[in-house]
Amino acid sequence: MADQLIRATAADGGIRAVGVITTRLTDEAKRRHQLSYVATAALGRTMSAGLLLASSMKRPESRVNIRVKGNGPLGGILIDAGLDGTVRGYVENPKIELPPNAKGKLDVGGAVGREGYLYVVRDMGYGYPYSSTVELVSGEIGEDVTYYLATSEQTPSAVVVGVFVEAEIVTASGGILIQVMPKAASDEALVQTLESRVAALSGFTPLLQAGKTLPDIFQQLLGDMGLVQLPEVQLLRFQCNCSYERVLGALKLLGEAELQDMIEKDNGAEATCHFCGEVYQASSDELAQLISDLRAESSV
Repeated sequence: MADQLIRATAADGGIRAVGVITTRLTDEAKRRHQLSYVATAALGRTMSAGLLLASSMKRPESRVNIRVKGNGPLGGILIDAGLDGTVRGYVENPKIELPPNAKGKLDVGGAVGREGYLYVVRDMGYGYPYSSTVELVSGEIGEDVTYYLATSEQTPSAVVVGVFVEAEIVTASGGILIQVMPKAASDEALVQTLESRVAALSGFTPLLQAGKTLPDIFQQLLGDMGLVQLPEVQLLRFQCNCSYERVLGALKLLGEAELQDMIEKDNGAEATCHFCGEVYQASSDELAQLISDLRAESSV
């Protein structure tokens, strides 16, 4: 199944639902960053959460950044997701591995740490980005993003995200976001019903492994609440905006003395993009050209 995002509504527009499949893009991130099992799960969950949050934005260039900084050995997570369906991200310590937790699952909470902060920045595509910070609830990502939505955006929500890695390959990854909109927030019975149904889920990836599609999952949760599944299916992908030209521009900022030192000591330069792991090489001739450009600019 292709990585995708679909949307739905229920209760006459009082409920908003979004679902994502991110199996392939999470597997690509695992390969690019050579992630451990638990690091793969942590990054995959966060990328899914970022795409879910970005889905409510309006302008095509809108993006969401999520940074998770806990007290666990993983260090931190940073992802960048867009309304256009692109996402990228990395973890600080990609090699760490932990034993399974008490439920026999990958211990994402232990890797992230249960004390720390979740930072969310929404870039609407105009004006100043909106930023918010909340304390971590569990380090499991889904619960932390749910808490962020309830406290910072005042929207009763449920976020369920998951990643399953088998034999070095990501075989299931994705998540769902269910939100009660203001027009239905006062309906306590509706809210309680949703909470109980989400709580009854065994997780997200078991549903995928059982062969359920996103429409199937929506039907299971909201089928008796006037479910309306929107026809548009948005394709998702891991994509980074780094480029060789950007790397040269960054090297140029180092200045003439640093560039000359690279030529003499290393006979060139190497740069690796944190977000996607792409490695860029700049030869001594290319560094010399940057020096020439700097000199020409200073003489103007």
